[in-house]
Amino acid sequence: MTKVYIAGVAMTKMGRLDGATVKSLTREAVDGAMADAGIGKDDIQAAYYANTTQRHLEAQLMIPGQITLREMGFEGIPMVNVENACASGSTALNLAAQFLKAGEGDVALAVGAEKMWIGDKAKMFSLFDGAWDVSTVEENTEKLIALGKGIDVPNDTTSDKPFSVFMAIYGAFGLAHMRTFGTTQKQIAAIAAKNHMHSVENEKAQFRAPYTIDEILSAPPITYPLTLPMCAPMSDGGAAAVLMTEAGLKKFGISRDRAIEVRASVIQTGSNRAPEDYENHLTAIAARRAYEIAGIGPQDVSVAEVHDATAVGELIQIENLGLFPFGEGGAASERGDTSIGGRVPVNPSGGLECKGHPIGATGLGQVYELVAQLRGECGPRQVEGARIAIAENGGGLIGIEEAVASILILGR
Repeated sequence: MTKVYIAGVAMTKMGRLDGATVKSLTREAVDGAMADAGIGKDDIQAAYYANTTQRHLEAQLMIPGQITLREMGFEGIPMVNVENACASGSTALNLAAQFLKAGEGDVALAVGAEKMWIGDKAKMFSLFDGAWDVSTVEENTEKLIALGKGIDVPNDTTSDKPFSVFMAIYGAFGLAHMRTFGTTQKQIAAIAAKNHMHSVENEKAQFRAPYTIDEILSAPPITYPLTLPMCAPMSDGGAAAVLMTEAGLKKFGISRDRAIEVRASVIQTGSNRAPEDYENHLTAIAARRAYEIAGIGPQDVSVAEVHDATAVGELIQIENLGLFPFGEGGAASERGDTSIGGRVPVNPSGGLECKGHPIGATGLGQVYELVAQLRGECGPRQVEGARIAIAENGGGLIGIEEAVASILILGR
């Protein structure tokens, strides 16, 4: 079996980057990843380019990767454009790994970039309207409302300003978790407070101000149980990874101390299931597959980056990954088990809530953080003794769960 390694990574600063373009963000990320690996563009044998917003915001409906990478001097190699909603970046990495495992080459590039801030908030938020079945919007909404039945929603807990439909989706998921397991809004706020505390030490994060639990609970509402600091922002940014086989590492003289092995990379689509069938959530299924491929279990995980488009997302995913039993993620987070120094640190980068969420770059941004953690390069936010890392990255919605999920396990 061909082993695949991440030899180089880079990520731009994330946030509202006035003056940046998709091309400039791609260039910064790709140049940084190649420099980290110690190679040049002529050494790349295939490229996988993740972007989800340029089509909608700039009308660049096709070949965004070829256009962007050609300007950097990449020519004559296979290039594939990847759109898999918020899981696009991690899907690009999965495809790059498959290219190497198929014996097509020894060096491949995965890159994602987005320029989401355009000044037109209505158009920005409308990006997400196409991430579920647009032919069944009324049916989709009814299913979500049903998830929250039985929970009394306080008055004045929905924003009168525009927000993404996915905030309403995560709000419904949160109500369902509260109804089923007795999770509290305070526990969800504890997740957000932890991530904001982690982000203070991340110089590339969009938001770096700490928040207390009480400050998060009293912040402007989005849709119950979510308040503003519990939700990921709109973000510009880019991230990239250079993948190699063992032959590639040897060719370029790359030390195994800096090469991080891809122990498992699983892409899973959803299925029709009952809302209470948590064991068969697509991420739970994908995680079990990934652990089996990697030959480890959740108890072996040192550090995790999960898709916290809201704090509710983190709550759900730490349970799906088996890091905590179903229904116990809220209490564990409130105890500090997921903080740096806790039992299993989650989102030491600050997560999507704080680091930022440039959709096509998000999964590769998680990879950047975890590679740095496994190399021991994260300074004040370093997870001591990190040896095994897991990333969960989901995208879109069909029915009552994400349309697609990626699970990536890295090890040194």
